[in-house]
Amino acid sequence: MEHIAIDLGGRESQVCVRSADGAVVEERRIATKSVPEFLAKRAPGRVIVETCTESFAVADAAKTAGHEVRVVPAMLVRSLGVGARRTKTDRRDAQALSQASCRIDLPSVHVPSHESRERKNICSMRDGLVRARTALINSARAWLRREARSVRASPETLPQRIRAAMSIPPEVDQVLVSIEQLTVQIRAADKHVAQLAKSDELCRRLMTVPGIGPITALRFKATLDEHDRFASAHAVQSYLGIVPGEHSSSERRQRLSITKAGPVALRWSLVQAAWSARRYAADDPMVRWCFEVEKRRGKRIAVVALARKLAGILFAIWRDGSVYDSTRGAAMS
Repeated sequence: MEHIAIDLGGRESQVCVRSADGAVVEERRIATKSVPEFLAKRAPGRVIVETCTESFAVADAAKTAGHEVRVVPAMLVRSLGVGARRTKTDRRDAQALSQASCRIDLPSVHVPSHESRERKNICSMRDGLVRARTALINSARAWLRREARSVRASPETLPQRIRAAMSIPPEVDQVLVSIEQLTVQIRAADKHVAQLAKSDELCRRLMTVPGIGPITALRFKATLDEHDRFASAHAVQSYLGIVPGEHSSSERRQRLSITKAGPVALRWSLVQAAWSARRYAADDPMVRWCFEVEKRRGKRIAVVALARKLAGILFAIWRDGSVYDSTRGAAMS
């Protein structure tokens, strides 16, 4: 079996092919867009790539061509010889990956499905629109403060309220027009996400949990992709980075704040869902449990704890094929 290591780049990629005994069979540089065609022409082997923007698309192409695929975590490649002795080139990196593959069966990250990647992309594009609007809103509010004025309004009504409150120069009006245009685009994106979630049977079940809306449900499914990758709810919580960290040695034990490892966007969505559940579902058993934690540890820690519980509940609903049942909530303590 051949070991085909590819050091992927935006325009060009470096390929190093070794035989089963470790001998270099071929080395060449090809256009990244031509990698699928290159793989389709080779006999089935093992394709090794490092995690990057292009890696999952290449992994799909390799699987279609009948190859085994290893998408190696970026944090691991240095231990395999990539960038050794402070010398890093595309050729040396591809050689190191192919050589390591000949010695051991390299671990691979999960290669998400096309649907998962597509839905994560939809959510990230919406996030980009929201961030752009937030930056413009901050610019408009900064101008108001320089004029010693203040306007209280939601992002949707801010431009109209500013225009009604005072005369504005042309450059500020351009910002307000951009805010209005982005608001229209965000509403369209929200509608699209809501339609996707409504048409998905799992997302509909996830949305029976208090605080969970279309965006969080869609993100949760897209991020986990396959629930059977995880042995338990705690494994999901750890993957999402909402479990306490630890820095212990010998007899010293020190618990830290949450690890914040894993997908940032989903962790943020779960925390926002926890705030929403706390505000609008105060009678739910898990929210009452959150209030009890809040008495001892404070509001912010309690909300993060509720977000962690939400992650476990969503995983259980997916695993069991059920819907949310508040009577199964944790006993308050």
